[in-house]
Amino acid sequence: MRILIADDHPVVRHGLKQILAAEARVSVVGEAKNGNEMLELARKLEWDIAIVDFSMPGKSGLDLLKELKREHPRRPVLVLSMYPEEVHATRVLKAGGAGYLNKASASEELMNALRKIGSGGKYVSPSLAEKMVVELTPGNERPLHDELSDREYRVMWLLASGKQVKRIGKEMYLSASTISTYRSRILKKLRLTSNAELVRYAIKHQLVE
Repeated sequence: MRILIADDHPVVRHGLKQILAAEARVSVVGEAKNGNEMLELARKLEWDIAIVDFSMPGKSGLDLLKELKREHPRRPVLVLSMYPEEVHATRVLKAGGAGYLNKASASEELMNALRKIGSGGKYVSPSLAEKMVVELTPGNERPLHDELSDREYRVMWLLASGKQVKRIGKEMYLSASTISTYRSRILKKLRLTSNAELVRYAIKHQLVE
């Protein structure tokens, strides 16, 4: 099982490699610190599964996931995040991800996830599976943030995390005016009027801590 890793934190990449080194049939064939590097590696190396961080600067894990699936549709992508699965996992799976794993449980669950994904399955924890069943039950109302596009969702999350418009624009390689336009759309879709209300909404729905 040949693995590619993308995470902007060297400590996380090192930790993942240590976990994987204990498995004789698994090898890390490349590692990247951002989405652009990952795409270059994916194009020139032979690999079976990609492990990508959800919240990297520049090209987010979700954007990277979509590009990897577009260029390599048959190869699975596992998304890692420091955030609980109930926050982002459904969006990752809808975008084509083969699984979502919280970094806090990576040491115990990473190999289980890779085995499941490597055999053609999807990795979801029991708690996430239960949540998805509840969401699909007729009569259950979906939260307003489910109506956001993936880019709007990322801008919303960054705003709710306390980042300023200029900082978000720099991180996403977009102009401040473009981010402001996204902000206006987000507030309208969520029926909010200010950043303060946005933060309260995000905390209520456990999108940020």
